[in-house]
This record gives sequence, C-alpha cells and structure tokens, in this order.
Amino acid sequence: ELKEYFKNNSFIAYLLGKKNSGKGTYTKLMIEIFGKDKIGHISVGDIVRAAYADIKDEVKKQELVDYIHKNYRGYISVDQALDALVNKSQDKLLPTEFILTLVKKEIDKLERRSLFIDGFPRDLDQISYSLYFRALINYREDPDVFVTIDIPDSVIDERIKYRVVCPKCQTPRNIKLLATKKVGYDKEKDKYYLICDDPDCGGARMIGKEGDNLGIETVRKRLELDDELIKKVSSLHGIPQAQLRNALPVDRAAELVDDYEITPEFYYERAANNTVVVKEKSWTIKDNAGVESYSLMAPAVVVSMIKQLANILCPR
Repeated sequence: ELKEYFKNNSFIAYLLGKKNSGKGTYTKLMIEIFGKDKIGHISVGDIVRAAYADIKDEVKKQELVDYIHKNYRGYISVDQALDALVNKSQDKLLPTEFILTLVKKEIDKLERRSLFIDGFPRDLDQISYSLYFRALINYREDPDVFVTIDIPDSVIDERIKYRVVCPKCQTPRNIKLLATKKVGYDKEKDKYYLICDDPDCGGARMIGKEGDNLGIETVRKRLELDDELIKKVSSLHGIPQAQLRNALPVDRAAELVDDYEITPEFYYERAANNTVVVKEKSWTIKDNAGVESYSLMAPAVVVSMIKQLANILCPR
C-alpha cells in the first residue's frame, strides 16, 4: 500500500526520539526499501554542521549569506545569526528561524519527495513551528506525521559506552552490539578490541571516544528535554502519530517477535591457539520501568513504522 502511495504522493515525517535512538538508521532503511527518489533525509544536525563548515570557505560562505539574505525572517540580524552559528554549542540552540532557513536551503536542492526530518523540533518552543512547517517551506499540501521512538535509557547507555571508531576511516562499531569480523585481545589490559574490516586501514585497532565510558551521563540533560518533547507531542491533536518501540518485555517476546528480530549481544572467548572466538546471545536490558527486556533490531522497528504509516496515509 505504501509503495502505491509513493507513486503519486509524498508526505512529511518528523522523527522524534532521544539522542542515539536510531532515527538516522530507520530513515536509511526506509530509503533502501522505497528508494532515494521517493524519500529525502533531512538531518538538522548534519545541515547545521555543513553550514558551519561552509562559512570557513569564502565562496561557499558567500553563497550561504546570499541565500540567507533572500530567505531569512527572524528576530535577530543575519550577521547575528551567522555569529550564533560560528559560536554554536550543544547547550545553546541556534535561533529557530535561522535553522528553518538552513533546512529550506537543503530542501530546495531536493526534487519533490517525502521528507523524513530528523532533529526538528528539538526544543519545546519549536513544536509550534513544526505544526506549520510544511507551509513555511512551501511544501504543497502534503500530509504530515510525527514518528515518536520509545527507547529505554539503558539501550542508549550501552550504545555510547561500548562504541568505537576506526582511527583511520572513522567507521563506527560497538564492541558489545556490532562486532567486526576480526577481534583482537590485549593481554596487558586483559581486554578484547575490534579490528577495522576495511583492508585499506591495515588492521587498525578501533578505539573509544573520550568520555564515552561515562555513557548516558554525557547527554543526560539532552535526553530529559527529549522526553519532555515526546510527551508534549503525544498530547497534540490534529496531526497523526506513529509510535515505535525499540524494546519489549522478555516474557512476551515469544508471542510477538521471532529470534532474528532481537538485537544480539556479542561476547568473546580465547581459543587454545590464542585466537579470539566471537559468540552471541540475545541482548537483555532493563527498560525504564525496570522490566527485563529485549532490544529490537532496526528492521523490526521499521516494519512497524511502515505498517503504521500505511494505516495513516492509506486508510481503508
């Protein structure tokens, strides 16, 4: 039904979930299923970072400034908005009107297609803007929908604590949740480590980022605000919502999902010849109510999203 819908129609989906809840991954899977000619991914964070990089290049900076002068409407001047971009920080959000201008610039590059918007609204004050976003960007009369993602804090915590990257190609992995083909053992530290799969990296040892060992504490304030946002959006009338769940109780898993839909946890053992054997089991976590739960693989969550979007956009 959704494939038929995409042939002649499009829509706008606002993805609302905590940091590291999988918004980008779910959108990527939707694009793989339906095609990049049907879905455009608008990551507000990526757009702001790209704009920040552009202002360091004189030619790109001038193009950006020209576009902003033509399209920006807000309570501070263009120069002040650009200064805010230069001096941006995670704790201080850019003016919403300026963000909307940057987003519109990105959307203008796309052919008409459905939009999956990741990172907006990001503040309680931005919710009202999102309600009229399609009008602000002149995006036809496309239906819009909020997609909220319910994910336990424990999942985010372990995604952060155990993530590693290749120091050469920057490919991310997770020593507990996303292993590489080759794994090494550091006898001195009595720790296992992942080895980058890319042959061009020459067996580079993947490393953690500074501060990741603190897990969720590094983004606690952000997550609390995300919680408030989702609760506020859930109380809205007049705009449909799809609600995604990342986890389900262990005692209900057998009746609701198949084993392959459950996120595996990787663990390691040393063989007699001193090589490392990679093993896996179902990953169990505690949800926010303290219930022992399984975290679902991304494809299982996306299937739920497709079903809900079909019910919303293609009512029978």
